[in-house]
Amino acid sequence: MSSPKCRNGNAISQEKRHRAIGLRLFAVTAIVGLSSIAILPQHSASAQEKTSRSGNARTFDIPAQPLSSALNAFGRQSGQQVTLAAATSRGMRSSAVSGLLDPNQALAQLLSGTGISYQISGGTAVIGSTTPTGDSGAVSVAGATALDPISVFGSGKLGAGEIQISSEELAQKNPANIADVFAGEPGISVGSSLPMSQKVYVHGIEETSLAVTIDGSRQNNKVFHHSGTNMIDPALLKAVGVDAGIAPADAGPGALAGAIAYETKDARDLLDGDGVGGLVTASYNFNSDTVTTGLTAYGMKEGLEFLGYFNFANGNNFTAGNGNIVEGTSSDFLSGMGKVAYEFESGDRIQISHDRLRDDAPRPYRANAGFVDSGRPWEPRVRDYTLDRQNTVFTFTDSIPEGWWDPKFVLAYSRTELEVPVYSPPRLAIPPYPATGTTDSLNGKFENKFSFDIGNIVAGVDFYNDQAELEDLFEPGTEKARNIGLYAQVRLEPGERTRLSFGARGDNQKFTGTTGQEWTNSGLSGNISGEYDLIEDFLTAKVGYSHVWGGIPLAENFIFNPNWNYGDGPKPVTADNYNLGLEATYGDFTIEGSVFQTDLADARAPRYQILRGIEAHDVRSTGFDIGGGYNWGDGYFKVKYANIDVEIDGKPADSDIGSYLAAPAGQTITLQAVHTFTDWGVTLGADAEITLDYDDVAVGSKPYEGYQVFNAFIEYQPPSRPNLTFRADLKNIFDETYADRATYGQEFPNVTPLYESGRAFILTAKATF
Repeated sequence: MSSPKCRNGNAISQEKRHRAIGLRLFAVTAIVGLSSIAILPQHSASAQEKTSRSGNARTFDIPAQPLSSALNAFGRQSGQQVTLAAATSRGMRSSAVSGLLDPNQALAQLLSGTGISYQISGGTAVIGSTTPTGDSGAVSVAGATALDPISVFGSGKLGAGEIQISSEELAQKNPANIADVFAGEPGISVGSSLPMSQKVYVHGIEETSLAVTIDGSRQNNKVFHHSGTNMIDPALLKAVGVDAGIAPADAGPGALAGAIAYETKDARDLLDGDGVGGLVTASYNFNSDTVTTGLTAYGMKEGLEFLGYFNFANGNNFTAGNGNIVEGTSSDFLSGMGKVAYEFESGDRIQISHDRLRDDAPRPYRANAGFVDSGRPWEPRVRDYTLDRQNTVFTFTDSIPEGWWDPKFVLAYSRTELEVPVYSPPRLAIPPYPATGTTDSLNGKFENKFSFDIGNIVAGVDFYNDQAELEDLFEPGTEKARNIGLYAQVRLEPGERTRLSFGARGDNQKFTGTTGQEWTNSGLSGNISGEYDLIEDFLTAKVGYSHVWGGIPLAENFIFNPNWNYGDGPKPVTADNYNLGLEATYGDFTIEGSVFQTDLADARAPRYQILRGIEAHDVRSTGFDIGGGYNWGDGYFKVKYANIDVEIDGKPADSDIGSYLAAPAGQTITLQAVHTFTDWGVTLGADAEITLDYDDVAVGSKPYEGYQVFNAFIEYQPPSRPNLTFRADLKNIFDETYADRATYGQEFPNVTPLYESGRAFILTAKATF
């Protein structure tokens, strides 16, 4: 812990210089040390080749069925786009595919015995015509003809409102925080430049109105409206899935405006067979003199798997584009994860994981704002925040499902704790004291997938027991919510050109207020979505609708009032979501667009005052997005545009009333380009975010100014030493002074927003053993 003097941003300059020099020396030593690994024997490179191959492995479960349906299932499960002529699959049946395989192996098994050739190139699996097996000189695997694979980018077709961020995309982004994870998605914004106060907004709706899970564990992290809700170390992530607006019934309870599912890495993602391995990363950010170091060890042996991960970051405040140091933005971050799994010969697999992170650094007094002139001069501009989040998950699955038995059981516990000092007016003569807000969730589910020729049904039961507690010297408080739900989701492919998904769930919730009063409510939710190929292999229409009953959400801890007057009780929140879209694919070109709307009714957003404990609002988000891209095998280019309007009670949203509800959005354009020079081991990339001026604001508020941010990177993986990777990122190339559109308080005259970092040069080195 730093001294109080340091925490108020007044550390002496000599001490800062010594610290900066020490950090630079540490970073240089780490990078040079990793570079020296290049002289290791060649078997290290071989180990990396093994690891790289396994990074494309996925779990497949495709029963034997009509070939066209099987190939659609392969596209979803592999992330590939599948192209074939209808005549090729007519009258053909696939072989069953199950287990952890890379896409080539899975497709070879699926086509086994059909004599149909295929090629995977640029994220697309091209299925050829029926030919005698062995007719060509290509590699033959289990009766199918496979051509040599090329670098894979992109993903297969997605349903209405679906967004998938794969492990390959995460590796290209090299994210330092959650905002980096969602870069390139203009419909998703992340407020704040500090990881501990970042909030994710999907179509302008805050993530607390979405079902958010980490490895299937429900996250109930609503603590303080000036801090974040789901702080995650992006280095842990294997993939991220977003259902924007319409979520299936098996996404979990509370999916009012959709769902976000974070999935962390397993040992089998890093190894393709028995063995052990390790990964070391080190990076240095020259803007803030921040050093980040990560260590990972993993192994597999006769069904037993383990993974251990440790990451820490330490550094100074960063400098914004205007040249000013932004107080309260230093790094003091610690993250770790452990996973152990065992898979029996029967295919039964059990896994337990625990991840935890801690952010312990001085932050702005309101951690998502640079400065708020609150008229309370006794409050310091910077104060101590300690945020601690942890997540424990036990999972049982069957990796070799038989017939209609394909179960999944999850039992999880998540917890977030935030401790901050409270400063009282001097006239009260009360010294500063700590207040602690804690939210937790004991949750789980048991479900089974029933597969048949044209699709599957997932049916199950889930529960949660959530609690939010404030430990305060004068006004402690607690709210609780318990819920049990029954659900079923049907996913069908009734024809070669049609995909359907529909489901329903029923929930029963018991809510307990700070006064100990209890209310029990029940409700039903339903969803339906579908895709139809208007022109086969070219134009697809997508449509979806959902009605969601979300129960009564807990209030945030730091506004609890033990004397709230709940009256007849808070009303359960409900939502209606609509989405309509088109996607066109021609060769390596893709164009897509959609219109959407989300309506939240009786969305609870209480305030401290006694009569405002059941305060609720109606929220509407409407808009459209369009995008296009070109994929040339070793790279791609994408451009996307989103135009989103958000209203609260029929008026333009503002970030204060919108706490735990929504934030202003407007128009955003994103561009991305990546190319790999395979023979040289060099990858170049660049991206841009252009956010336009926005004047649809509440009466008396300032319009939002637009901003333009450009980034670039170069990555080098020596062909002779593929176990090494070196990368240089240049963030905010033109030193733009800006705050993300979703960042709190920009429209208020008494708020200095929390600016994003100015130009930053980041060096990263990685070595795999």
